Amino acid sequence: MNMDTTIEKVAVEAGIAGEYKDAWGRDAVVDKQTKEALLSALGYDLSSEKALLKSAEKKKNKEIIAPVTVFTQDAEKIFHLNLSKAARVSDFSWQLTTECGQKLSGDISSLLVSDGREANQPVTIALPDSLPMGYHSFQLRRKRRKSPIQMRLIIAPTQCYKPSVLRNGDKLWGASVQLYTLRSKNNWGIGDFSDLKALVASVAKHGGDFVGINPIHALFPATPESASPYSPSSRLWLNILYIDVQSVPEFLSSQHVQEYVNTEDFKEQLALIRDSEWVDYQGVTALKLPVLRLLFDEFKQLRDDTSRVQTFKDFIRDGGESLEQQALFDALHIELNQSTGNDAGDVWGWPVFPETLKHAKKPAVADFAKTHHEDIEFFMYLQWISQQQLELVHQEATDKGMKLGLYRDLAVGVCHSGAETWADEGGLVLDASIGAPPDALGPLGQVWGLPPFNPDYLENNAYQPFIELLRANMQYCGALRIDHILGLLRLWWVPKGRPACDGAYIYNKVNDLLSILALESHRYKCSVIGEDLGTVPDEIVSMLNNAGIHSYKVLFFETAKDGGYYSPQHYAPQSMATLCTHDMPTLKGFWHCEDLKLGEKLGLYNDQEELKVLYDGRAYNKQRLLDSLHWHVVLPDHIGHDAAYVPMDTALSHALHLHLAAGASSLFSVQLEDLLEMDSPVNVPGTCNEYPNWRRKLSVSLEEIFARSDINVLAEKLTKIRVEASRSDS
Repeated sequence: MNMDTTIEKVAVEAGIAGEYKDAWGRDAVVDKQTKEALLSALGYDLSSEKALLKSAEKKKNKEIIAPVTVFTQDAEKIFHLNLSKAARVSDFSWQLTTECGQKLSGDISSLLVSDGREANQPVTIALPDSLPMGYHSFQLRRKRRKSPIQMRLIIAPTQCYKPSVLRNGDKLWGASVQLYTLRSKNNWGIGDFSDLKALVASVAKHGGDFVGINPIHALFPATPESASPYSPSSRLWLNILYIDVQSVPEFLSSQHVQEYVNTEDFKEQLALIRDSEWVDYQGVTALKLPVLRLLFDEFKQLRDDTSRVQTFKDFIRDGGESLEQQALFDALHIELNQSTGNDAGDVWGWPVFPETLKHAKKPAVADFAKTHHEDIEFFMYLQWISQQQLELVHQEATDKGMKLGLYRDLAVGVCHSGAETWADEGGLVLDASIGAPPDALGPLGQVWGLPPFNPDYLENNAYQPFIELLRANMQYCGALRIDHILGLLRLWWVPKGRPACDGAYIYNKVNDLLSILALESHRYKCSVIGEDLGTVPDEIVSMLNNAGIHSYKVLFFETAKDGGYYSPQHYAPQSMATLCTHDMPTLKGFWHCEDLKLGEKLGLYNDQEELKVLYDGRAYNKQRLLDSLHWHVVLPDHIGHDAAYVPMDTALSHALHLHLAAGASSLFSVQLEDLLEMDSPVNVPGTCNEYPNWRRKLSVSLEEIFARSDINVLAEKLTKIRVEASRSDS
């Protein structure tokens, strides 16, 4: 065997796909250099063929039992023991301890299904079928050996959780919003948890059963302009800028704070930031953090035996090392930026920290923690306040009778320069990034700067990092949208420093991940919505459907081969339908080609010929959509048949919303910017500094939205038509 053949062999063992279907349906092949780079990122030694084979063998070297085995509750509980031919089955006994403490035990011979060692096959055993759902411990003991071999045994339901209303076929509608875009008379220049609570109450009052939001993961307080919610510092903790400062209990009791916020200078700055068209993250942070620090100082005056202090201590205990590392990173990151004499974020992340501080476990970091204990505790306090305010939003949804409530969003990864990667000990592959291969929307592909999970680490650690991720994001909500859920099957990995086209798909143990997702979904009574847009491999479609995961139906993407639009009546019931997403132009922007005009202004197109093709395609899509609406007889009589002369006015917008709401999808989501007939996008994919992404606020305040009669009339019609759709489906 030569080196090239060995690379091919080991790449297959590592889950690297050697070929794939590209976005145009053509066969594409991954070159050797990409495989080498990805194997190196995964920890294989490529210095020689012998070294590669040795490192591959080390990764394959299995214990007698795997570190984790996952079954669905209805499956046969059969798995293998890797026993040498010399080992005697009679030397082994087993004990299974359920998570509730129930113990089962016996000799391995009592579980034996087959012994195939003479034919170089493993020993196969079968566990009892009646095991409860949960995380159990299986121990294998061998005579004359002191320590047992441990395996985590996970028994999961076959499908994710659905509330009874969805199981019974009810059709629900709700609103979606990028939380930071909310305006209100009380917020401090950015939508906050109190705004979200008020929005939940308003949507519920008008018949909606859920409110969807962007990822609210922890970002970067030290560099607040790093504002993408899809490139977080950590997915385990919350964005502290969403704290409503005035709702913190210490706010009214602190005389110092009251004096501070009532100065003319503060009130003037607050008015400017609150009234601005775009979120000024630097300005918001400059207003909020000093006041929050004063509130923390006020909190520190409380006696240790008060219930509030005890609750905070419980929060710190439960948060453990993960919370401590998050707070430590934020405190250190701010300190380093302030020490440069420039608070604008020159120290953008840990890759530019001093060498002695580039990892959470460095001795110098421990020294910093000792001398900055209160700074670290302050950021723990902010996480605590954030969680308390989010919990109140969830409670509001429950109290108002929402059938689904808040639905959160889980980003596909974490930023390479944030708290999670800084504290990483092998769970993330830092020499690679998740991305996307070239497609029609991104001819060069995409590199997202998000290190992927290390598949070997996940399995060797019994999937604990994945479990903790789900638990952190299924709290205080009725549903969780998983961004790029196709990544449970495979992700496009790009070696560090390479363009997106030099990547490859790496496959995960999708059945294990889906089973754990289902188990945690039931534990938290949290439905799952999978963002399954883009290049969708055939094998994942049925997997997601069978797992009870709602697919994502965006009207403008639901087209047939002839270019026509599918009727929403033909959408899968187990889906969420929507007109637009945060990565698209708004409804009005799409119809009036505002995105193409903006793209030309920003220089996103190669030439006028490319732009003409896009305009021609848009005109064609608009006409086919208008034809479909007329065919379904859902338009007012005054709306014409030639899309070139039909503007996106209130009548057409409402007709489109009602057309989609009458469809088969169990969930229908309305974007607030489409209700408000806005034309500017919140995000322009493929841009960074060219456009102020993640900053554009809504055009009116939260208080004004449901004071508008046209919106109230539409909400009433949506509620009615969803009820009718429920009946016609039953």
